[in-house]
Amino acid sequence: MTDPWGIEPGFDDVHQIWHATPEATRTALRVAMGGLAEVDDPPPSSRPVWIVRHGADPSMLRPAWLVLEDGTELDVDAALPPDLPLGYHDLHPVDGGPTTRLIVVPDRCAPAPERAAGLAVQLYSARSCHSWGIGDLTDLAAVGAWGREGGAPYVLSSPLHAPSPAATQEASPYFASSRLWRNPLHLRMEAVPGWEGLGDRATQLATAGRDLLGDRRIDRGRVWALKREALDAIWTASRSMLATDASLAAFRRRGGPLLEGWARYCAFVDRHGPDWRTWPVELRRPDSPAVARQARRDADAVSFHVWVQWVADQQHAAVAAGGVRLLHDLAVGTDPAGADGWLWQDVLASGVRVGAPPDEFNTAGQDWGLPPFVPWKLRASGYEPLAALLGATARHAAGLRIDHVMGLFRLFWLPEDGGPEDGGYVRYPGQELLDVVALESVRADTFVVGEDLGTVEDAVRDALSSRGVLSYRLGWFEEPPVSGWPRDALAAVSTHDLPTIAGAWTGEDAQAAEFAPKVAALTGLDADVAPATVAVAAHERLAASPCRLVVATLEDATGETDRPNQPGTTEPSNWSNGLPFPIDELAGSGLAAAVLDAVTSSDRRQ
Repeated sequence: MTDPWGIEPGFDDVHQIWHATPEATRTALRVAMGGLAEVDDPPPSSRPVWIVRHGADPSMLRPAWLVLEDGTELDVDAALPPDLPLGYHDLHPVDGGPTTRLIVVPDRCAPAPERAAGLAVQLYSARSCHSWGIGDLTDLAAVGAWGREGGAPYVLSSPLHAPSPAATQEASPYFASSRLWRNPLHLRMEAVPGWEGLGDRATQLATAGRDLLGDRRIDRGRVWALKREALDAIWTASRSMLATDASLAAFRRRGGPLLEGWARYCAFVDRHGPDWRTWPVELRRPDSPAVARQARRDADAVSFHVWVQWVADQQHAAVAAGGVRLLHDLAVGTDPAGADGWLWQDVLASGVRVGAPPDEFNTAGQDWGLPPFVPWKLRASGYEPLAALLGATARHAAGLRIDHVMGLFRLFWLPEDGGPEDGGYVRYPGQELLDVVALESVRADTFVVGEDLGTVEDAVRDALSSRGVLSYRLGWFEEPPVSGWPRDALAAVSTHDLPTIAGAWTGEDAQAAEFAPKVAALTGLDADVAPATVAVAAHERLAASPCRLVVATLEDATGETDRPNQPGTTEPSNWSNGLPFPIDELAGSGLAAAVLDAVTSSDRRQ
């Protein structure tokens, strides 16, 4: 039985073998959540949270005055009004009891497309001849335009979360400094207002940036050095004019304390390095008076980093305005040394990491190095961090992919001094978290896809389906025929952690031997058939499935043999290879055209 902290007594592995959670692990996890090592005490009481469905009028226990999200005040007596707006409100009992966070939620997420096709893009790899060594937002728009013209208007991008602004850049998009803000590495510098004013220096920087295309391996540090130099120069030349820019001021107001916190973190990184845990002690808490004083001294640097995010937001908006239906990806967590770890340290578990238990694909288990939210603290916050993350990721998007969506229900925690073999599952208030997902989905008019691969409890899949969250189905794992696949799902052949069709079929992906028979079963083709023919046939099969959304990866459309990431390794190619050819050549590629045509059968074209 799950204890009051949410720690589960154990779990069944993929072979249905029971693994009990060690007592030492239970103690370590409880301590990480704020409990005592010596006493198995329950979590402290905290602010009440009441979630009600839109249109319901449940009875009140006592009269209260209700402050709506927009500031409107209402007196409530016997029951809540049935016409309350969706959102986050506060109930103040007239007798002076604790304030209750009242969250009014819809029944389901925003609706997904009935039947459509799209492309899956690792943006860093999708480089054009105009890129500065890494795929950028103008490249994303170009890929989206190519797909849309071919009948596939949706583009599922790798996470665009922000790394720290340090000289050394993290390669994995799933280990960002912040999930709230965008990665400036993906800015198209020539589209930044003020670029033209750099004159000859602009030409020199652009030439140096495009020279990086000569290496297939993406050098993020060098890319950032060039783009940071350009951004610094534009800011220096434009900041007096930007001080009165109404759009920038409105963006800063909308971003509020979270944007200010991000910008302060970035300014402090420039002084003290990217790990806030090694900063001067007085700066390690974002709410300290020393942080406020330092931010005033660094006001120009703080404003610079706000401006960079404004530019990124404008470029994202331009991609969406151009007709690309973006699906943004929300990663499971962030670097504990990063901005979100600093800003949300009071709701994150200290020392522990999220991972996965040993299984048939990774017998050693996995340590993702990501700090988890503490369930009781997340609820006590009124789920504000989750709402902020969902709202930020859904901005300018048609859809939202939640990586490892099972994490809404439980996560596998590793104690500070232990590995995956020492871990245990911690349960979350999954139904309430799904309520918040549905609320943010409807507010953003953004449908939701849940990455539910691997071992998933039946109750979890039922809960996701009941709230309109699409499942995630892969050709590598599902059994043919495709007619038996679920309708409420996104279908693909592979993901960033799994082999490409060409890699598995040719054997060039040495770890993919077991996958070749899977694609053979999916396509019905013999082993002597060319990989390009196999890729087209596989996507024809996907398109014939009842799944609402079918996507083809650019890796499969370009004949790539290397997967984007080899989990559990430190391969230098992980998250760092460009596509085999520039995206400018997609329109002239016979394979790319054939895969696009295959995935967009006539009844999927929009």
